[in-house]
Amino acid sequence: MAFAWETKNQTIPWGNINFSNNTPNIGDTNIAEAGTLDLEWNRLSLYTGNDTYRRLAEGSVRTIAGLIAPLPGLAAQGVSPATNEFTDNMITWGGGSDSYFEYLIKYARLTNTDDNLFADTWHTAVDSSIKSLLRKSIVGDHLYLAGRDDEGKIVHASSHLACFNGGNWILGGKLINNDTIVDIGLDLVEACWNTYASTETGIGPEDFQFISFDSFQPSDTRPNAQQRQFFEKHGFFITTPYYILRPEVLESNFYAWRATGDTKYLGRAASAIDSFRKFLRVDSGGYSGINDVDDANINRGNRMDDTESFWYAEVLKYLYLTFDDPDHISLDKFVFNTEAQPFEAPPAKPVYGSGSIIPPTGPYVMKAPGAPLPAISPIPAL
Repeated sequence: MAFAWETKNQTIPWGNINFSNNTPNIGDTNIAEAGTLDLEWNRLSLYTGNDTYRRLAEGSVRTIAGLIAPLPGLAAQGVSPATNEFTDNMITWGGGSDSYFEYLIKYARLTNTDDNLFADTWHTAVDSSIKSLLRKSIVGDHLYLAGRDDEGKIVHASSHLACFNGGNWILGGKLINNDTIVDIGLDLVEACWNTYASTETGIGPEDFQFISFDSFQPSDTRPNAQQRQFFEKHGFFITTPYYILRPEVLESNFYAWRATGDTKYLGRAASAIDSFRKFLRVDSGGYSGINDVDDANINRGNRMDDTESFWYAEVLKYLYLTFDDPDHISLDKFVFNTEAQPFEAPPAKPVYGSGSIIPPTGPYVMKAPGAPLPAISPIPAL
């Protein structure tokens, strides 16, 4: 995989490699692909004694974090390995960006580095999100993280993928000793769980939007009559109704349980298990995705002929650990990568980061709109 760095001076890897000849496919990538190797490759260097892996992966994150971002700490989604520049202006905690932000604080914890860049960049991203992206729905007062489109306009949208944010904010807030961030993280967990509690199957959708107190923006979906009726009851409306066995809502539920000890999170995990057994289980004993989480008629073509690996790696693991002894794979001793693989960490430092956000180093220059969005669904048909 190190062939993704074509030259010695290249700091951001190309997104794809032809392994038959170890040749990278030249093209733009996104911050999730380029910024989500450092946990794994740091451990690889530790266990092999070859520091090349750490240097490459960490160098990519450092490059992204060092670019002037659309909002302080909030890197744009698209990035070019050829120029070390962002290729668009989009901001999201969802697919294409998600795990870059996730790994900033986790890398600081796993390595106990004295370099505050990672924790402070995460802290800065969260601070900017609180100031610019947090929105409440006009129904239900649910707290969501909005995004920004290529024109720099707010998008009142979120996704199952983005629902990792609550657990990440809980973890990071604990590590930087910031109770405000922990509390907001818990509110984000509540809003994401509401997407499960509101559907006919008790399972949340792939994508959803909401109406807030600020005005509609160009990239917002204006709800049709059925969506508006759903919103008036639940505080969000579904824009992409399928569920492909994603883990993020239950991942954040796990972090909320471990952080608070509130047994409501056990009840929610149990409710999800009941829904999975009822609507996802197939006769052969496996589990499949469904096309519409708000359709409880499982005999009406609502099945996908597909089971994703993250069902086993993440969903079942986070459910198992929610009901397990909290001292087993304790969050005080382990850091989970983005696919829920636990890495043993050294004893925690008293605090991570300097406690300060990183000031902008200059004005952000808007990129020409139109950069291609990353393909974030593993199912080709979607």
